[in-house]
This record gives sequence, structure tokens and C-alpha cells, in this order.
Amino acid sequence: MTQATAGNVADILGQSHAANCHWYGMHPFHEQSGPAAIAEAFWAPFLSAFSRVQRREDIFFAGLNEIDGFQGHWTCSMGHLMGLFDSPFLNIPATRKMAFLRYAEFNKVENGRITRSALFVDLLHLMLQAGLNPLRAPQTGVHVVQPGPMTHDGIVASGQPQTETDKTLALINQLIGSIDHANAAEKPPTPHDELASDWTDDMIWWGPAGIGATYTIDRYIDQHQGPFRNGLSGRAFNGHLCRMSEGHYGGFFGWPNLTLTNTNGFMGIPANDVRADMRVVDVYRRSGDKLAENWIFIDMLHFLKMQGVDILAEIAP
Repeated sequence: MTQATAGNVADILGQSHAANCHWYGMHPFHEQSGPAAIAEAFWAPFLSAFSRVQRREDIFFAGLNEIDGFQGHWTCSMGHLMGLFDSPFLNIPATRKMAFLRYAEFNKVENGRITRSALFVDLLHLMLQAGLNPLRAPQTGVHVVQPGPMTHDGIVASGQPQTETDKTLALINQLIGSIDHANAAEKPPTPHDELASDWTDDMIWWGPAGIGATYTIDRYIDQHQGPFRNGLSGRAFNGHLCRMSEGHYGGFFGWPNLTLTNTNGFMGIPANDVRADMRVVDVYRRSGDKLAENWIFIDMLHFLKMQGVDILAEIAP
């Protein structure tokens, strides 16, 4: 892909993707089938807008997918696609400067070919870099170009002890259970007690643009968990398509993960009764017996559009 152009990217994808590879792309790219359709939906427009693109990968790991009984082999790649933003992209004006498109990509590999693929990119983050702020309210966290793991060991290039892999996946599942329990409990634990069972006190939650990043358990409660739970209700967990780990790293994605109702206003969007979906990626770093860092991608444009807010139409010149 480092040699790809808008003109040849379909052929390059064809070297690694199955002819009927199913691709999950965020709004407005949607689901596609096969290398030509994937290239037409995302890669060709992106490579027409960005030049000299580098994939600056911060995390890479592989594993067996718990969701299908540990049968499917998947990889997870996360970082930034960095390039010179030379032409408009999805109505986002070009800057002719460096720009960073946050990405997370999951690929299922069968018989030497990618047969299923999911690409999440943070388009609101790119808009902010281009000087656009289409959000209805200030982020509760902070907007930053997000670094990789503090430990600088996110590229897992060799096999990891199975005991470490199992610990990471068990802790991710414990976290999911803690959230479900807190949402369902008649007398839930305090937010701090709930989080302290799964997270280090100096946790970093690298949230998507629209929410932002936050640091430490207490600030996470103030700047994400509180606004999220106060604004949204009726949380339905729909499951994941892939959930896996390797060594100290793990993650998942769903399509969608959650369905919620914006009953009290969220991200500046007035309260409404729409059941809206969140397609989410979570990538985790474990430290000892707790989670220490978490990188999150949410298909925000889809979530907002379901509530009648079409960000791409609003920013059109």
C-alpha cells in the first residue's frame, strides 16, 4: 500500500484480498464487497486527496477470534495515515499541510487472503485539523494527535506467551461484564469503584473526536463516563464481530456494538427518541492485572446522521 495511487490501488488490494472480501467501512463508505469496490469507496478518493501517504502504525497484533470459538485468524492494525492534505476529501477542505487520519483496521485471513476487513477512521478528527468544528458543543475531553502506547511495544512482531494473551482477553471480558453489571444493577457501584477493578489509576482513554481523550480514572468519569451515561439511555449491547488479544494487547469491533437513545442531550445534540447505533473499535494495552490505555474509534457520522444531523452535508461548500 505504500506504493499505491488512486489509479492502481484496486490492483494492489487484489494481491491480498479475496475477490469477495467483505469490507466494513464507516459512514459514508458503508459495506463493500471485493477489492475494486473497496478501492472506489475509500482508497481511491483518499489517495486522490492525500499525497506522500505514510502508514504510521503504533499497534499491530494478531489472534484467534473469541466470537467464532477461536477459529478465525485476525489481525489488528492501529495508528495514523499521514500525508499532505492537497485536495478536498468528503467536503473537508485541503490544507496543503501535514494531516493525520486516525485509523484502526481489522483483517480476517484465510488461506493467505483477507476475506473480511473493517476500517475505522476518525473523520471528525481530520475536520478539526482542517479548521472545521461542526460539533454542537465543546468536547468533554481534549483534541490531540494521539500517540501510541507509552511502553513503545505496540508492534507485536513475535509470538507471545499464551498465558499473557489469555490474561488480556479475560480482563477485556471482565471490563465488558463490569459495564453491563453497572448499567443493570439496582444499586450500582460508585463509578470510581467500578473502574478501579479493571483500570490502573493513571489510565488513558484515547477517545474519538467529538468526545476527546482523558487521563486518570477521576477525569475519565468527569469527561466521558458521566456525560455518556447522563445523556444516553436504553443501552443495548449487540455484540462484536471480532474480539481477540495477543500478549498485552487486545481489542474488538462490532457492527454495531451498541444501540442507545439520546434522552438527555449528548455531544450538543438535543434529546430525541431515536434508537441510534454506535459502531465501535476498542484497542487496549494491559499493564499487570489492569488495563492502562484504551484507543477508541466510533462511527460518529453514522451515529449523528441517525439522529438527523448530517455533518458531511453541513460542511459542504
